[in-house]
Amino acid sequence: MILTAALIIVSCTLLKKPENGQIRPWDENHRYWQYNGKPVLLLGATDNDNLFQNENLESHLDSLKSFGGNYIRNTMSDRDPGNKRAFALASPGLFDLDKWNEDYWQRFENLLKLTQEREIIVQIEIWDRFDHSRDPWLTDPYNPKNNINYTYSEAGLDTIYPLHPGQNKQPFFFTVPELENNELLLKYQQNFVKKLLSISLQYDNVLYCIDNETSGVEEWAIFWTGFIKENSEGKEICITQMWDNWDVNSEMHKRTLDHPDRYGFIDISQNSQIPGRPNWDNAQYVFDYIRDNPRPVNSTKVYGSDSGSWLDRGITTQHAVQTFFRNIVGGFASSRFHRPPSGLGLSRTSINCLVTIRQIEDKVRFWDIVPAMDLLKNNEDYKAFISAKEGESYVIYFTGPATGVLDLSAWNASFNINWIPVNKADWDMQGTIKGGGQVEITSEYPGDAFAVLTRN
Repeated sequence: MILTAALIIVSCTLLKKPENGQIRPWDENHRYWQYNGKPVLLLGATDNDNLFQNENLESHLDSLKSFGGNYIRNTMSDRDPGNKRAFALASPGLFDLDKWNEDYWQRFENLLKLTQEREIIVQIEIWDRFDHSRDPWLTDPYNPKNNINYTYSEAGLDTIYPLHPGQNKQPFFFTVPELENNELLLKYQQNFVKKLLSISLQYDNVLYCIDNETSGVEEWAIFWTGFIKENSEGKEICITQMWDNWDVNSEMHKRTLDHPDRYGFIDISQNSQIPGRPNWDNAQYVFDYIRDNPRPVNSTKVYGSDSGSWLDRGITTQHAVQTFFRNIVGGFASSRFHRPPSGLGLSRTSINCLVTIRQIEDKVRFWDIVPAMDLLKNNEDYKAFISAKEGESYVIYFTGPATGVLDLSAWNASFNINWIPVNKADWDMQGTIKGGGQVEITSEYPGDAFAVLTRN
């Protein structure tokens, strides 16, 4: 299906004229981002989610940048061993939620400063459900036994929350007025978000996501979206919510898709847990659903690696690579490999993928083309995926050896064809083909490869 840009409802907070540097939907094509006044395709692969906690942060960012990466995910999480906590200690083992641990916040600001210097976009996830259940709850500063500010009865909390956080049984995520109206706990949550904003609003390279893969209720996300916008000091910012349901056709995802006025972009990372053709089809459903009000669609987590239970589910390294490329050919505004072991992180394989896409961008910009699977015949097994500006340029992604029949019957012209195998991440074979009919395009490479056609 050929998608075209249309007028969009203003969906990012816009209380004053935006500055050119701010990350925001591109003025000329709202399906993509613009930063520093220019369109950008966001690509990423890093080894941690809460990257601001990393000791080797600067070198990791330099490595990402050197391979064409310009996009990271940063949860505000502090549950991993050795992580700094957001709050200061009142005494050994007891936090004071009224006082900040400046080391935590200085690390956060350092992340934003270093990434802005390198023109890397940061997608912040404010709340992570895994911080507040099971074992992490036992050391969580919000747990009443770990702070001097309230008791279990005062805060309406319990000593343990042993269920997977996807069950959404933790009252921490029901504090807002529309739900349990827990004013005591909500006050500390609001203070945390205000502190975050006092730092992040100084930087133009920040996107905001309320939660990590939440199964929470809609009222929670609506409250925090409004709260952030009300405290944005008139700055244009873009917010989304990342829902947990892997099926983006579900009603849960309508909470974001149906509200361009509330959510400035969409993140469907969980779709990357769906293998094969449904992964492509489901994403294209989203693009078709929002075609009248297009917004950037991000994937900040591409799952898949050859380790652990992922192999049993078919979410392998090969799956991760194919999903990363399907995202980009399919029209996503961003694609980023998840951290190990659930993803490839910044590895040799992911580096090849980033470099390959940046090489292709030297010939064809992805915002100039749109998915066009109807142009590719003899492709019933979906071994090839195509995006095109008909008569001008075509990018065909092959998942392995295959032949597709490209319909060039409307264009009696010659086209240059250049091949780039992903394991090489550099241009290989080239040639010329003539339009005016049905043309066979055959990839003889054993693995992933791209054919890039440009009108001669």
